[in-house]
Amino acid sequence: MELKFVKASKEQDFKNIFDYNIDAFSDSPDFKWTLDEIKHEVKEGWQLFAAYLNSEIIAACFLRVDNKKLLTKNTAIKMTSQGSGYSHQIKEFFEEQAKELKTAQVIHYCRIDNFRMYSLNESHGYKKTDRKLGERGLIVEWVKSI
Repeated sequence: MELKFVKASKEQDFKNIFDYNIDAFSDSPDFKWTLDEIKHEVKEGWQLFAAYLNSEIIAACFLRVDNKKLLTKNTAIKMTSQGSGYSHQIKEFFEEQAKELKTAQVIHYCRIDNFRMYSLNESHGYKKTDRKLGERGLIVEWVKSI
């Protein structure tokens, strides 16, 4: 099945995305999964998209253009939809956005211990940099030229 990506633009959109899987992200050390934190990310210039499978949100995707680069990050896919290729569709969405926005690179951020994302990034031609971000250096950066 094909995912549909819908940009959040109003308060109810943020609430729906927040509610889709609150328990999975409430204790993540690199991102506090709260409605206020999501709104803060948007105020910082991140665009928020819901990844829909039929009428159900299965992931949240963030992107931001910075100096001819598309910065990207996403939450994990809802447990009941994992293993069905949706992570690949999210990567393809990010890369399509990069082309539409005429950026030269896609930079993806993920947790240092997210080895499934490492494999996904490598399969899509991303290269891991030495850069570590976040308060405790738990976020790593991956780069792909478009």
